[in-house]
Amino acid sequence: MKMRMSRLVVPGTILVLLLASAGPADAQTATRKFLRGLAGMTTAVLEIPGNMVAESNERGPAGGIPLGFAIGCGMIVPRVLVGVYEFISAPFPFPEHYEPILKPEFPWDYFEGSSGPPPKKR
Repeated sequence: MKMRMSRLVVPGTILVLLLASAGPADAQTATRKFLRGLAGMTTAVLEIPGNMVAESNERGPAGGIPLGFAIGCGMIVPRVLVGVYEFISAPFPFPEHYEPILKPEFPWDYFEGSSGPPPKKR
């Protein structure tokens, strides 16, 4: 059993590395859609701290943390379901040109400053 697992690790690692190295970072391709789906299925829990950060940046920590927590909890299920859809439908160019269904595209994008609407001017 141990020998069988070690034979699967190397090809699996090579497959992941090949998929991750395809195309420019901002190009929407089947590979990117596949990886976006995989990320949505496996890292959906990042919706909670990500929404807490986004809402805190917009409303301040007192209102942003509890509201972001609630929004993040509510976004876990859609992120996983859309991830499954994108993972399965990766070879097909719908939505048009493999565009992401959810914004931000990846759950960790909240932490990179690309988390949706810009802060409101006061």
